[in-house]
Amino acid sequence: VQLQASGGGLVQAGGSLRLSCAPSGGTFSDYLMGWFRQAPGKEREFVAAISWYDNRYSADSVKGRFTISRDNAKNTVYLQMNSLKPEDTAVYYCAASPWKYYRRVVDYDYWGQGTQVTVSS
Repeated sequence: VQLQASGGGLVQAGGSLRLSCAPSGGTFSDYLMGWFRQAPGKEREFVAAISWYDNRYSADSVKGRFTISRDNAKNTVYLQMNSLKPEDTAVYYCAASPWKYYRRVVDYDYWGQGTQVTVSS
């Protein structure tokens, strides 16, 4: 499975961005899809995840601001990010997990290349 993430960029605090991730080379329905982020000098951290059955999970730090969704017909997963803060600045990665676990990096078998999100104050 290959993952292609897109949609990152530079935005002012309070602004919005939508990230997209389109897996290829696998069966989309086989995977729980997740988003992680990694800021300079920090560990990669969980942001949000969604199962095929639309069960959604998100980190406390983004609850109420970020929304994960998936379009199974388009084989695409999205991360809508609203009310962005400077501390959201990071490289965002999408990932695919064949398991039901979603919070840890090791739960995922496939990773995209990452897309940079920069939030200016």
